Amino acid sequence: MFLRAKTRIKDGKEHRYWSIVESRRCTGGRVVQRPVLYLGEINDGQREAWCRQIEAFDEASGRHRQLALFPAERAVPDHAKGFGVQVRLDAMELHRPRQWGACWLACHLYEQLELDRFFAPLLPDSREGTNWQHILQTLVCYRLIDPGSEWRLHRQWFEQSAMGDLLGADYALVEKNALYRCLDKLLEHKAALFSHLRRRWQDLFGASFEVLLYDLTSTYFESALPENEEDKRRYGYSRDKRSDCVQVVIALIVTPEGFPIAYEVLPGNTADCTTLRNMLHKIEAQYGKANRIWVMDRGIPTEAVLEIMRQADPPVSYVVGTPKGPTEPAGAATARAAMARGSARRPGEAAAAGRRALRVRPERRSRRQGAHPSTATSLNNLAVLLRAQGDLAGARPLFEWALAIREKASRPPRPMTS
Repeated sequence: MFLRAKTRIKDGKEHRYWSIVESRRCTGGRVVQRPVLYLGEINDGQREAWCRQIEAFDEASGRHRQLALFPAERAVPDHAKGFGVQVRLDAMELHRPRQWGACWLACHLYEQLELDRFFAPLLPDSREGTNWQHILQTLVCYRLIDPGSEWRLHRQWFEQSAMGDLLGADYALVEKNALYRCLDKLLEHKAALFSHLRRRWQDLFGASFEVLLYDLTSTYFESALPENEEDKRRYGYSRDKRSDCVQVVIALIVTPEGFPIAYEVLPGNTADCTTLRNMLHKIEAQYGKANRIWVMDRGIPTEAVLEIMRQADPPVSYVVGTPKGPTEPAGAATARAAMARGSARRPGEAAAAGRRALRVRPERRSRRQGAHPSTATSLNNLAVLLRAQGDLAGARPLFEWALAIREKASRPPRPMTS
C-alpha cells in the first residue's frame, strides 16, 4: 500500500487530495489500484485539513506534546517550527483500519441516555468474567451505526470498529453465544427500560407523549412450522408477500418525533383488528391515564374498541382513516347514487339530482372536469335518462362528453421521445 495524490486546479489554486491505495494484480497481468482509505486534502493554504496531529513523549520535560505531520517533500511551514515533523508518505503502511468517530459518538449517546447507570445493577458480570454491560453497549452501538445480525457483528463488524479500543476489550466480547444470551437477559427489564427512556427523552429533548402513532409490521422466517404451540412463528397475512414462510407480527407505538415507547411481538397469525385493545391497556398500565391522541390505519380499530375509547375517562381521542372505495371523483359516486335512487323518484327529480352531483351546466363546463372512466358511466346514465324524457338537446352534449372520456382512457400512451 502507498499514498496517492490527486491534483486539481480550482479557482486558480492547486489542491491535492490524498488516498491510501493498494495494488492488485488481475488476470492478464494488469495491475489496478484499489482505494483503501481517503485522507482528504493536504494543502498549504488549509493546514487544518492536512495537519495530522500525533502525540509524542518529550523526555526532557517529562510530558506529552502534540506534533504536526508534514510530507517529506515539503518544508515545514513557519507556523509549525518547533513541533512540525516531516514524514515519508511513500513509506507509510496501513494496519487494521477501523471506524472510530461513529463508535465514540454512539458510546457518548449511550452515556447521555444513562443506559450504563440503568443496567449496572441489572447486568452484573458472570462468574466466568463475562461483562454483560460491555456486550450490551456493543450491541446498541452496532444497531445504531450499522444495523445487522448478531452473526455479522461476530464475524465482521467488530474487527472493523473501534469498540474494543473504546471499551478496553478484545474479540471475546463478541462471542456469538454471549451476544444471544445478552438479548435474553434484557427481556425481563423491558417495561423498566421504556420508563427510563421516556424520562430521559423528556429531559434531553422535551419530548411529549400526547400523540401516539400505532402500526404493525411483520418479519418472516424461512423455516418449518414449529411444533411447539407456544412458539409465535405462525402462518399469516404476509406484508412481505411471503405467505409460504412463518412469521411474527410486531406492534410498535412511537411518538411523532420517532421515540418508541412500547412494542409487542405477537404470533404471526394475529389479525390487526385484535391488537388495539391490549395495547391501550398496556400504555395505561405503564404510563397512566392521560389525554392522548392515537393515530392509526383504518384496518386496526374496530367500532367496538373505538366506542370503548370514546367512553373512557378521560376520553381517548383518535385519528383513523375512513373506508373508501376505489379512487374516483366524488361527483361520480354521488351521481351513481342518484341514478340508483331514480326508481323511487320521478325522472325529473333524478335527472336534477344527477346534474347537481356532476355540476353539469351546458352554459359552462370544463373538458378537464371528470376525466375518470366512472364519470363517463355516470354521464352516460344521465344522458340516457334525459333522452327518455325527450330532452335530446340536454342528452347530446353528455353523450359526447362521455365518449370523449372513453376515447381518452383507451388511447395508447404517447411514445417517449428525447
